Amino acid sequence: MNNFSFYTSDEIKPLGWLRTQLEIQAKGLSGNLDKMWPDVRNSSWIGGDKEGWERVPYWLDGFIPLAYLLEDEDMIARAKNYIDAIISFQKADGWICPCDDDKRASYDTWAVQLITKVLTVYYDCSKDERIPKVLYKTLNNYYELLKSGEIKLFDWGKYRWFEGFIAINFTYERYKEDWLCELAEMLREQGADYNEAVELWKRPLNRWRFDTHIVNLAMMLKSEAVSCDILGLDYTDNAGYLHEILEKYNSTPVETFTGDECLSGLSPIQGTELCSVAEQMYSYEILYARTGDKKWAERLEVLAFNALPATISDDMWTHQYVQMSNQIACEKFPGKSLFRTNGNEAHLFGLEPNFGCCTANFNQAWPKFALSTFMYNGSTVINAVPVPSELKTEDKYIKLETNYPFENSFTYTVEAKSDFTFVIRVPSFAENITVNGEKQDACERLVFEIKAGESRVIRISFETSPYLQQRPNNLNTVRCGSLVFSVPVEFEKKMYEYERDGVERKFPYCDYELVPVSGWNYAYCGNEFTLDCKGVCDIPFSSEKPPVVVKARVQQIDWGLEDGYEKVCAKLPQSTKPIGEKQEILLYPYGCAKLRMTEIPLI
Repeated sequence: MNNFSFYTSDEIKPLGWLRTQLEIQAKGLSGNLDKMWPDVRNSSWIGGDKEGWERVPYWLDGFIPLAYLLEDEDMIARAKNYIDAIISFQKADGWICPCDDDKRASYDTWAVQLITKVLTVYYDCSKDERIPKVLYKTLNNYYELLKSGEIKLFDWGKYRWFEGFIAINFTYERYKEDWLCELAEMLREQGADYNEAVELWKRPLNRWRFDTHIVNLAMMLKSEAVSCDILGLDYTDNAGYLHEILEKYNSTPVETFTGDECLSGLSPIQGTELCSVAEQMYSYEILYARTGDKKWAERLEVLAFNALPATISDDMWTHQYVQMSNQIACEKFPGKSLFRTNGNEAHLFGLEPNFGCCTANFNQAWPKFALSTFMYNGSTVINAVPVPSELKTEDKYIKLETNYPFENSFTYTVEAKSDFTFVIRVPSFAENITVNGEKQDACERLVFEIKAGESRVIRISFETSPYLQQRPNNLNTVRCGSLVFSVPVEFEKKMYEYERDGVERKFPYCDYELVPVSGWNYAYCGNEFTLDCKGVCDIPFSSEKPPVVVKARVQQIDWGLEDGYEKVCAKLPQSTKPIGEKQEILLYPYGCAKLRMTEIPLI
C-alpha cells in the first residue's frame, strides 16, 4: 500500500486539541510576523528593503495552510497580498526572486526552489488559477538559465536541489513537457549526493559544513521520494539506509538528530535546530505518503508530540534555535558557547535566537502535520495520524474525536455517498486493541469496507504502557507510546526587551532566559512506572498543566556539571552512587518540560 496523496485544507479540518494548537500558533509569532518582524514586514519580496531570500517564503509555507485550515479571512487576505506582490514582481522571462538581473549568477537559487514549493502550497489551499502559469514560467526560466550555464547550483541550492521537485512534479502533472524532466535531471546532476558524505556523519566535527548541516539532512531524507518518479528511477528506500546511519551516530530520544548546527554526535547536551524538526516532519509526511511504511508515520508522531512543542513557548510567541534533551537551564553562556557552531544564546527562548531562519520556518510544522492526518489512494482512505480531525469531500465524511496521544480512545463517525475502503493505521506499540468493544489481534492496520449510503460509528481503543528505553552510555529514557517523558526542572523566567540590528524585541516577542529553581540530578531507582491522565487543558502541551504524567521512583546522584560551564549538566554523570533518599516524582511529557532531564541512569 503506497503512493498516497494528500488532501487539501478545504477537505481536512483540525478538531479538538489540534485545532487549539493551531489557534495558539495563529495568535503567536506565526500569525503576526508580517506585522512586527522587519524581514517579513519589509521584505524585498514585496518591494521593501529587507531580506529577499528565504524568510518570506519560509513564513508563507506555514502561514498559508494555517490561515486556510482555520478559515481565518483576515489571514487568508494577508497571505493573498503577499502572493500578489511576489507575482507582480515576476520578470518577463519568468525570474521571480528579488534580485537584479546582473546578480543572478551570484544569487543562491535555493530561494527559487523554496518559493515554487510555497506557490504549490498556495494553489492547494486557494485554487488560484494564476499559480500553475506562474510556476510554469518560473521553472522554465530556471531551466533555461541552468541549461545555458548562466547560473548553476552552489551552496544551499546545491545541497537542497530536491526541494525544487515539489513544484516540478506539480507542474509536470499539468503540462507533461519534456523540459521539466530535463530540469529535474540537471538539478540532480548539479546537486550534492549525500551518500558520499555518510562517513562524515559518524564523528562530529567542530566545523560548519553543508553536508553535515542538520537542516539539509532533515530535508534530504525525502529526496528520493520526491525525485525518483520524474527521474525514471526505482524507489530503493535510500532514506531508510541514511536514517539508520544518522540515528546510530547522532540520535536523540525524540527522533531528532543532534545538530547545533551541524551533526553533533550522541550527546544529551548537544543541540538540535528547530528548523530541522519542522523539515524532518515534512520529510516523514512525504515518505509515508510515498511508501505507506509505518516507520515514517511513527517517527513523525514522536517528532510532533515531543521535539516540536518542547522548543516553542506555550504561547508560541518565542522559540529556541536549538533544544537539548538534558537541558537544565536556558541561560546565555558567559564565555565559550557549548554548541559546536552556534552562538552562546542559541538555546534561549526568543524572537530570533542565534539566527532568524527558524523564526520563519517553524511555522510550517503544525499546519502540514494537520494536513497529513488523512491521505488517499484511489477509493482507499487512510487515517495516517490519529489526531482529532475531520475529513469532508463530495462523497465522504469522516470525523475523528480523540485526545490521542494523551489518551488512546478513538471515535470515528463515517458517512458515505459512494463505496470506499477506510484504513486506520495502528501504532506498533498498541496493546489490547478493541473495535466497538471486541478484542482484536495485533495488527498494523484496521480495514473497513464502507458502502454507499452507509453511516457508521467506529470506536477503537488500545493500551500503552510506560517503559524504559535504553540510550547510549548506559542512560535511559521513559517512553509510553509516542510520548517521551522527562524529569521536569522548575524555572523562573528572566525577560529581556531590547533592540539589535534594527530588530526590536518587546513583550510578547522578547527574549527569555529560563533559570532553574529545582533539582535535576536524578537517577531512576526502579523500572516500574504509572501513567496518570490529567486531561487536556487550553494549552495542549502546557508546561504547567501537562495532559498526562508518569509516576517514577528516583534518587539524587552526584551528576556534576560539564567542564567549564555552570548551567550545563555533564554529558555523563560523574557518579551513580545515591546521595539522597528514594522518592516518587512526576515525569512530564518531553514537549511540556521546557527544562528537563530526559536521558538518565538506572541504579
